[in-house]
Amino acid sequence: MAPTDETAQITSEAAPPGTTPPAQPPAGAEQARGAGMPRWLPRAMVLALALVACFQLGSWAFHQLTGLLINILIAFFLALAVEPAVSWMAARGLRRGLATAVVFLGVLVVSAGFVTMMGSMLAGQIVDMVEDFPDYLDKVIRWINQTFDTDLSRVEVQDSLIHSDWLRKYVQNSASGVLDVSAQVLGGLFQLLTILLFSFYFAADGPRLRRALCSVLPPAKQAEVLRAWEIAVNKTGGYLYSRGLMALISGIAHYILLQVLEVPYAPVLAVWVGLVSQFIPTIGTYLAGALPMLIAFTVDPWYALWVLIFVVIYQQFENYVLQPKLTAKSVDIHPAVAFGSVIAGTALLGAVGALVAIPAVATLQAFLGAYVKRYDVMDDPRVHGHHRRGGSPLLARVRRALTGPGDDDRTA
Repeated sequence: MAPTDETAQITSEAAPPGTTPPAQPPAGAEQARGAGMPRWLPRAMVLALALVACFQLGSWAFHQLTGLLINILIAFFLALAVEPAVSWMAARGLRRGLATAVVFLGVLVVSAGFVTMMGSMLAGQIVDMVEDFPDYLDKVIRWINQTFDTDLSRVEVQDSLIHSDWLRKYVQNSASGVLDVSAQVLGGLFQLLTILLFSFYFAADGPRLRRALCSVLPPAKQAEVLRAWEIAVNKTGGYLYSRGLMALISGIAHYILLQVLEVPYAPVLAVWVGLVSQFIPTIGTYLAGALPMLIAFTVDPWYALWVLIFVVIYQQFENYVLQPKLTAKSVDIHPAVAFGSVIAGTALLGAVGALVAIPAVATLQAFLGAYVKRYDVMDDPRVHGHHRRGGSPLLARVRRALTGPGDDDRTA
């Protein structure tokens, strides 16, 4: 108590006359004040809640706009594909907007003509296929009866199909899904229009878009952005043009085969093989060859085997002879890398990712290739897949153990 009384006395003496000395805080008040909530903690909690709310809002907006972002991505790659043609026409005095309109009009006319031709051909051949379906079914049933020693008839197969629960449920679901199909068709048309509009703006206003992007970057970064843009244009255009040329060659080759085998619907099947085999890389040829094999099987089971053999041989010819020559300067990536990029693109964006994966990876590979330092490879047999003559010490010991002691051992 002595120190406390002395402190109070000193405080009383220090106070002016006629005033009340200030009240002293109770013992332990300073410790309690230090153990309370820090001043920054409420602000940190509010900031954390605000960040979580912004993240949730951004995630919700991203999921709502995923379809629009995918359409913009498709439109951007389509604009990159037509960029060389638009730039070529603009360099010869034509306004860029008019040049873009001419290019898109030509693409639409060619696409419409192709769809019309394919539609009329498919309509006529589908009618023939439906009319000839009983004959195909009889041939298949006859082959099954002769091969597996069964006693099937077309009437029994038709009755089992007509009275099956699967067919009844399918008809009910198809009747109830007519409105859904109509809505999907309208949605697809609107999506196609959106892609065409965005791609037109990207191609027509390409220089303005590049200037706007470079205006917010320092000069060193501007050169890198322009270089990446140029690489993307070259790779995307080269990819589409080379794929179109290989689709034409593949369609002609398969059309000749189907005509020689007298397989019906050869033109439609050839176009199917050409498109599917090229725009689904690596395994597209095998997927596209399934339909011609099925139609050839209805003519003669051995024809299906011939189609399979031709598909396998043509795939090897395309991978090792045709594709390296056509894509050496445009899309020079390893087939394994192409296959992996297609799988990754499909997992991320579905069918759209499968289409844009290869030009995107080729662009990235070409852009990073300028920054990866490369060295001369030493002349070593192991580089070419050969082993040294001496072999490994372990193999030498095993060889000595099996063949007995060597000359050195006998001399010793």
